[in-house]
Amino acid sequence: MLRAFRDAFRIPDLRRKIVFTLLLLAVFRLGSAIPTPGVNTAQLQQATQGGLFGLISLISGGNLSQFSIFALGVLPYITASIVIQLLTTTVPALEKLSKEGEEGRKKINQFTRYAAIGLGAAQALFFSLYITSNSQFIAVGWDPGLFTVLVMVLTQVAGIAFTMWIGERITEVGVGNGISLIITVGIIANYPREIAATGQLFRTDQVSLLQIVAFAVVILATIAGIVYVYQGERRVPVTYARARGGAPGGAARNLGGQATWLPIKVNQAGVIPVIFASAMLIIPNLIASATATRAPAVNAFIQTHLTAGSPWYIALEALLIFGFTYLYNSVQFDPRRISEQLREAGGFIPGVRPGTPTAEFLGGISGRLSLWGAIFLVVLTIIPQIVQRVTGITTFQFSGTGLLIIVGVGLETLKQLEAQLTVRRYDGFISKGRIRGRLNG
Repeated sequence: MLRAFRDAFRIPDLRRKIVFTLLLLAVFRLGSAIPTPGVNTAQLQQATQGGLFGLISLISGGNLSQFSIFALGVLPYITASIVIQLLTTTVPALEKLSKEGEEGRKKINQFTRYAAIGLGAAQALFFSLYITSNSQFIAVGWDPGLFTVLVMVLTQVAGIAFTMWIGERITEVGVGNGISLIITVGIIANYPREIAATGQLFRTDQVSLLQIVAFAVVILATIAGIVYVYQGERRVPVTYARARGGAPGGAARNLGGQATWLPIKVNQAGVIPVIFASAMLIIPNLIASATATRAPAVNAFIQTHLTAGSPWYIALEALLIFGFTYLYNSVQFDPRRISEQLREAGGFIPGVRPGTPTAEFLGGISGRLSLWGAIFLVVLTIIPQIVQRVTGITTFQFSGTGLLIIVGVGLETLKQLEAQLTVRRYDGFISKGRIRGRLNG
């Protein structure tokens, strides 16, 4: 990895791309330090711990905890992308548009941007009403009225649009996927402060050195497991039929035909099921808040059995992750559609007849991999809760979701960087060969 970055900095073109990417990420982090007008960030930070608010704050790099101008960050864009992606497989008009090449992709991206702005405005309105409904969250001199809500919503919508622009510019001009890099940088930005807080616990003898070492070992083991599973895939062999042809009047010969494979990842859904499960589990907390005085028994049951870390909460979260994993994978990986594409391209799986048998064969593989992918996500979600409870270290937000995002984005960025290095080395080799050919000629 270090050698790839070192080689990239030696190439002027790649060095400019990396510097451009770092500068735009620095602009995003600078905006993350600017709070939205009218918000008392000190009080709000204490209320955005755990649950969906904690997850959103984690992915947005702590922006939600101080409700900065980039508080929602790229979350509306991610939500819109998932929705459009799901609709593309179910709505015939969008499915047809996705098959029109570059022009179709541009139109779908435009729809995604519009949907992100709409979702962002709705989410900004929700958070603004939540903030203005609590007087301690309002800054001194501001009135919790319509004007304050309007200022907050407009600020957040402008921040969402600017964040999307930064992400797209990084993707087009820089290195890596801009949206993913913004999320990763936001998560990593919290680590220095959390490490310092953990060190304070050690200095005040609240945790021992053994607990800290055990905590660090679990984190390293988790990262190693994420890398292993993220790289894991089932390669289904695919053979394309050979065609017969040749020059007119000449001997016939085999044209085309090749053997390759169809990669199916173990974790096809990424962190999407975890995000959906966390979003669903915030509903009991909302019900508890609404029934605190009207239905004390319901509120007591939720506070006892459905709080983060409780056995019922963990079991329900595991079931939701399993369900969303299978649902998302069934939409993303359509065995029937892939079978049709293979048959149209003249490809087939050795030992499996084309058509329905191929679809059933691929569906069986996808189902088994979805099971292991769901188990992996469940373990990745439960381990941090258990480790934090055992070690007593709660100052460091050890999140399997955050580590999965960081490792995944890091590996994808490294692959893209190595691919660009390979292309430039190949071009250089071809250019040198041409020069030697001319000199020898």
